[in-house]
Amino acid sequence: MIFEEVKRFYRRYRGKKCIIGYSFCGREIFAFHVGEDTGRQFISTYAIHGREWICARLAIKHIKKGVKGGGGWLIPLVNPDGAEISQGSKPLWKANARGVDLNCNFDADWGSGRLNTKTRGAENCIGDYPFSETETQALKNFTLKIRPFVTLSFHTKGNEIYWLYSGKGDGRGAEILARATGYKPRIIYGSAGGYKDWCIQKLGIPSYTVECGSDSLTHPITRLYKLAPCFSALKVFIKQYGR
Repeated sequence: MIFEEVKRFYRRYRGKKCIIGYSFCGREIFAFHVGEDTGRQFISTYAIHGREWICARLAIKHIKKGVKGGGGWLIPLVNPDGAEISQGSKPLWKANARGVDLNCNFDADWGSGRLNTKTRGAENCIGDYPFSETETQALKNFTLKIRPFVTLSFHTKGNEIYWLYSGKGDGRGAEILARATGYKPRIIYGSAGGYKDWCIQKLGIPSYTVECGSDSLTHPITRLYKLAPCFSALKVFIKQYGR
């Protein structure tokens, strides 16, 4: 299971690391630091949706590659319970163990998304209120502690980059990511309550979502090589954007 894989990697990792919180079922949410300790820091998140657990392996790839020209924190598995469910009997499960879609649970026009629902299930449930889930609380608190200058969120799938929310965002970073991956920057409408959205709207910092892997692939993606265009994306982005 991917949670155990990340946990083993955490135990072996010799760099700076910490546990930022726990899932509803009590699983640790691990964070790894790469690069420089001083100066502006970034945060990069992965696998906030259960069925996108392959992104946790992408995070390990990014940690091993490291970064140049800056430093920051990577959180490989924001939703360990959802990943466990997806790798078990419900492979298309996106939500956490309480049936809440974590990327709809942030305080950025919460509940106003086109597909939002209050019905618990595999996807799109917004929760009882913003940050009602232990996982989103942990990510919120860690983000406020670090005060990053930029955040990135790696998802699957679509070969796309999202960078704008409510008319705000920095297209320069999207262009860097586009050159690094070959993916297309895209503006989407009808979405709300995501981590990127909250970072842009409430923290006033640039934030990017990278949808890794071709849209022709089916969830869940189980082979890391299918995300190959993203292998060096974080390193390239920090080297160029962090200047």
